[in-house]
Amino acid sequence: MIKFLVRPIILMAFISSLSVPTQAKDVCCKTENVILITLDGVRWREVFQGVDIRFFDQPDFLAYKKTHAEFKQEFWRESPDDRREILFPFLWNVVAKRGQIYGNRTLGSKADITNKLHFSYPGYNEILTGFADPRINSNDKIQNPNQTFLEWLDKKPAFKGKAAAFGSWDVFPYIINEKRSGVFTNAGFEAMDILLDTPRIQELNQLQKDIPSPWDTVRLDAFTYNFAFEYLKAKKPRALYISLGETDDFAHEGQYDQYILAARRNDAFIARIWNWVQTDPQYRNKTTLLIATDHGRGHLDLEQWKHHGRFPYTAPDGTEKIADIEEDDAIWMAVIGPDTPATGEMKNIPDVKQNQIAATLMKFLGLSYKGSHKTVKAGAPIKMMFR
Repeated sequence: MIKFLVRPIILMAFISSLSVPTQAKDVCCKTENVILITLDGVRWREVFQGVDIRFFDQPDFLAYKKTHAEFKQEFWRESPDDRREILFPFLWNVVAKRGQIYGNRTLGSKADITNKLHFSYPGYNEILTGFADPRINSNDKIQNPNQTFLEWLDKKPAFKGKAAAFGSWDVFPYIINEKRSGVFTNAGFEAMDILLDTPRIQELNQLQKDIPSPWDTVRLDAFTYNFAFEYLKAKKPRALYISLGETDDFAHEGQYDQYILAARRNDAFIARIWNWVQTDPQYRNKTTLLIATDHGRGHLDLEQWKHHGRFPYTAPDGTEKIADIEEDDAIWMAVIGPDTPATGEMKNIPDVKQNQIAATLMKFLGLSYKGSHKTVKAGAPIKMMFR
């Protein structure tokens, strides 16, 4: 009798031992929540080198000189490291020291987009779905045929109703495809239609009506940040996406100082969110924050800096050409959280791609993400971001 009892027990123990590694892979990380924040069209050069000296002491027609004397005193330092820290104090004093930052091409760290168009809707689709789709070929308000990682996550019982998106650009309800996905989205000039019993939300809704934006499709980032922050505190989402947009619009208008000031405000917004995250029991030491941009912008000269994107145009001689903006495919990204080694500024590493962001965030949650495209898989997770 003893022999017959021992064999099943040994067999069961053997089977159990085989199953342990599989379970460990499914729960590989301490992360239980992810926050993705993008800064529209912020160049890698400002992130890693600070302000561009070429914009100082230029003639008035460049339109950047609204705060010239104070601006130069505030942001210029001889050392690129000092300049970038003045511009992005949270990014360099917290994220880069306790996490990782990618994209300093002078140190052999390249981060690139994979879509061929190098402007916003294709870029945000790539970030949020994990692949470039040639059907996304404009910034028009077209419902995204692809499923973002937020929608994919919302279909899982443990994450139902736990994903949300906030954006300054009024195209985001279409990028997220809010109607189909059911993912809560607040963007453009939309009032917040929930949490209306909260005095702060009432105040923000009224202020958004009272304070004009310089643009007709992009609201001021302060509203996007504050709506998102109030939602974060009240609703406690497990996946939150925030897109800040002022930087790209100021750049298109040639206002370099306003582009820089907007970037530093964005850094402060992110710092406030992260500092609060570290005080809340649901999020503290259980949250990964990833920061990125949707595209680069020109570097060759001061005029090219205003632009990005591959698009047809008619040259002065009447020939049809495709715009070619140097470095508008160059991006950057940074990450901090309980599962990421504190290796700081990455150097001499394989290229990382924009299409890897979605799968990387899902891997932090212990999930395997392939994307919704029938023939194209999402980019693989960035292995270096994990311990």
